[in-house]
Parts: sequence; structure tokens; C-alpha cells
Amino acid sequence: MGLTFFKNTFFILVLTCFSCGSKANGNQDVIDSENKTIAAENQDTILKRVQDEGKIITGADQPEKYLPFLKGKKVGVVANQTSVLFYQDEINIHLVDFLLQQKIIVTKAFAPEHGFRGTADAGEVIKDGVDSKTGIPLISLYGKNKKPSANQLKDIDIMVFDIQDVGARFYTYISTLHYVMEACAEANIPLLILDRPNPNGHYIDGPILETQHNSFVGMHPIPVVHGMTIGEYAHMINGEGWLENKIKCELKVVQIANYNHDKIYSLPIKPSPNLPNDQSINLYPSLCFFEGTFVSAGRGTDSQFQIFGAPSLSKSKYGFNFTPQANEGAKYPKFKGEKCNGIDLREYKKLDALNLQWLIDAYEASGKRKDFFNDFFTNLAGTKKLQQQIESGITFSEIKKSWESGLDQFKIIRKKYLFYN
Repeated sequence: MGLTFFKNTFFILVLTCFSCGSKANGNQDVIDSENKTIAAENQDTILKRVQDEGKIITGADQPEKYLPFLKGKKVGVVANQTSVLFYQDEINIHLVDFLLQQKIIVTKAFAPEHGFRGTADAGEVIKDGVDSKTGIPLISLYGKNKKPSANQLKDIDIMVFDIQDVGARFYTYISTLHYVMEACAEANIPLLILDRPNPNGHYIDGPILETQHNSFVGMHPIPVVHGMTIGEYAHMINGEGWLENKIKCELKVVQIANYNHDKIYSLPIKPSPNLPNDQSINLYPSLCFFEGTFVSAGRGTDSQFQIFGAPSLSKSKYGFNFTPQANEGAKYPKFKGEKCNGIDLREYKKLDALNLQWLIDAYEASGKRKDFFNDFFTNLAGTKKLQQQIESGITFSEIKKSWESGLDQFKIIRKKYLFYN
């Protein structure tokens, strides 16, 4: 079947849109995954799709829902290497390539941290340029230019956002989402989000960010693990008035079909160079805190965010060892060429809560050294309290209890914006 299905098939669509959330405005629409009427000649094709009812279908894999909004318009696309269609497991094509094949006018592509093809180091400056495959102008949304400028948006009628997130506050794609929404709102450009599952969407945990500690690795007063998809989160940004001057972005969201937050979703493409598999994605919210310490979280190996260690940790307590070397996504890893003593978590059970016991144990094992934490730790935690609690010897269970009130309040707010109950 392949791409000819999209080229030769026409859909008669009835899209039911409704406003979402008690604080949402009338311009925020959800494109429902169920309400459509199909032309008779396409019923066999659609029947095959419906029979596989339990399969999760991303927003991007439902082009019949979003192509009508894009036809005849000048389109900007915020995308990276995860922005791929896998319709019926027969297509593996980047969204930008697919839109161009459908004669959609894509004027510009915008790339988040790690770049359009997703190979750059964390924190590496991404330069503007031209996509070598399509010739489309490519604008970086990382480094000094985190927010599209009015000049960069002036030849765009509608913006499409399609990036796979992993559900952690310090994973910067939701910060890019914020700035794209803000720029679109200021330029009166609608934003169409092709929603994707959250692989860590089955739980909510961690300290709530305090606004005086906001940064690009944490912009909003949410916990470390928020349990929302990109589409849901965008509605929360709008509804809670988090954009500059509380402006609202006109949103349309193509919902994921056959999805809820308890469903397991294995990412078909790694979302960034240092999250190579499901295990790393599950452990990432817990192990990323080591990025704010002198301990390595495995960058420079092929087991990033599945191992941790440092040369100075005790061999008797930390019997596993690894030696970081420069690789894709980590040109200058911590302890390059040095043997690190640590722990191997590649076979560890799936987490449904943050585990900071590894962090606390490493701090104790280091002799509570003064340089264990660096300034970045507060940005990751979103508060100074967590470092203070660890340094004062408070147990992990007591630390978790200190989060309860904030988490309870967040869950009440979050509930207003959920699509996938």
C-alpha cells in the first residue's frame, strides 16, 4: 500500500471540536479521533485500521485529521528526528518529507535542542541553516534563539508541532513548546499539535518548581514528572496563563487514538542521543539529577541513563565499572577515559515513582564532599530545598512526604486538561 494510500485516497471528514478545560478559551480545539465519515471506496482500508483497535496511533499517523487544515497554507513545522509517520507499520517517513509529498507548502522548519536530525550534544549550540534533504530553511530554537522571532514567522499561516517528549520537567522540548506557543500567539498564528504518548505518563512525582528558580530546564510550577502529553501540556500552558502577559495561543490538537496514561508505549525512535532505549527513558527522571553533581550518568557510553558512577566512589560498594569515551551526543563526557565505579541499572525493574535513593547513597558514599553538587542541581530540582534536605541527612521517605501537598494541588490542576483519562 505505502504512500499511494495517501496520494490516491480522499476523505470526507466531520471533525467535532470542543473547548477543553475550565480555563480554556474557544480557540482551543481538540480534533477528536472518532468523529469522521469515510467515503465508501475507502471503507475496507479504514476497517483494517479499526480492527487493530488496541494499537496506539499517534497524531502524526492520522493525516486525514490534519491535512485539511494545511492545504493551501504556508506552513512552519517544529520537528526533530522523532517526527516520523509509521502508518500501519508500512511507512517510515519524516513529517516534513510527507507534507511536501502531499503538496503542502512548508516554508520553514524549526529545530529544538539536539537539532533537526537529533545528533547534537545536550547543551550544544545548534546553528541555523538549510535541511540538506529538502532544502527548507532550518531555524534553531536552542541557544540564544529559543523563541521564534516575528521576522521568522512572517511568512507562516499555521505552525505544526510534532516532537516526542518523555514527560520530565527538565527535558527541554516542553520549554520549546512554551516559546513556540508564545511566539504564535503574538503573531496571531494558530498552532496545530500532533500529539504523541508520554512514555512516563503513568505517574506524577517530584518537587514542584519554585518560580524563582525557573530556567530552560524548568519553566513552570510543575513536578519533575508531570504525567501529561504534549497536547495536554499545551492546554495547561494556555489555561494557567503561563505565557507572557497571559496571552493565549490558538491551539488545535490531533489526539492519539487508543491511548490512555496507563498504556505502555515503546518509542520507535530515540528522542535524543542519550536516551537510547525504553530503560533509559524510564530511569531518566531519577538519574538526571546526577547531571547536577560530579557523578556521571553514563554519557560517553552506550548505556546512558542506565548506569552511574565516578572514579572516586568506593570499589567495594560500587563494584560495576565503566569508562566514558566521546561518542554521538557526548563529545566531552565526564571522566573521559577514566574508569568509573558505579551501579548498573540496565536490568532494573520499571519505575512508577522517582527513585532518589541512588543519589542520596552516592552523596553519602562520597564522604558528603562539598563539591558533590554543582549549581545546575538547583535548576534540575526547581528548588534549593532538595539539596538542603540531602545535605542535612533527611531520609528519602521524609523527602517524598514533603512533596505531597504540592503534588496534590498539581493533580487537581492537571485533571482539567487531560484528554486521555
